[in-house]
Amino acid sequence: MTLRIGVLISGRGTNLQALIDACAEPAYPAEIALVISNEPGAGGLKRARDAGLPTEIVGHRAFGNRSTFEEALTGSLRRAGVELVCAAGFMRVLTGTFLDIWRDRVVNVHPSLLPAFRGLRTHERAIRSGVRFSGCTVHFVRAGLDEGPVIVQSAVPVLPADTPEDLAARVLESEHECLPLAVRWIAEGRVRVVDEIVRIDGADGPADASINPPVAR
Repeated sequence: MTLRIGVLISGRGTNLQALIDACAEPAYPAEIALVISNEPGAGGLKRARDAGLPTEIVGHRAFGNRSTFEEALTGSLRRAGVELVCAAGFMRVLTGTFLDIWRDRVVNVHPSLLPAFRGLRTHERAIRSGVRFSGCTVHFVRAGLDEGPVIVQSAVPVLPADTPEDLAARVLESEHECLPLAVRWIAEGRVRVVDEIVRIDGADGPADASINPPVAR
């Protein structure tokens, strides 16, 4: 069985493109059933249409409150037979009501090593804090801001001369790898949430630690 995913976007859709590319591989166990944007001008809509994918615009400004907006989202996702929702650059906070309906079926990619640097301006804040590593996190979504069980993370170094744009570009490359990987594991039935911690069958941790700045040997 191929897992049917719905992708929520608000902007350029580069993580959507990563999923499009992954789903084009014959052995990939998921397919994109629907792309929804809350922004009519989102660049990701063109990416989806160029790939021949169904798209919908569910503009949040057309609704009087979050409840009716999310009811419209759920209706569209259900009509498309969506089984897993991927928030890929979706700039709306989802409420507990929506997330209860889709419990453990909504994943988000965030440009930091959660729980560090929740919210916006993650790269600027990482550089100002002096951390040596930043990265990205794919996680199941909970009602708190950027909260939920972590599925996969990727660490990238923060370099002395980095601007927020430099770090963002480095992290984005990791996002493009991690989101399709997390979806693959979920589609393969390898992912379980146990006491709010993700367990992945057959996935071992890395053997070595990374040090930044590197140690002369």
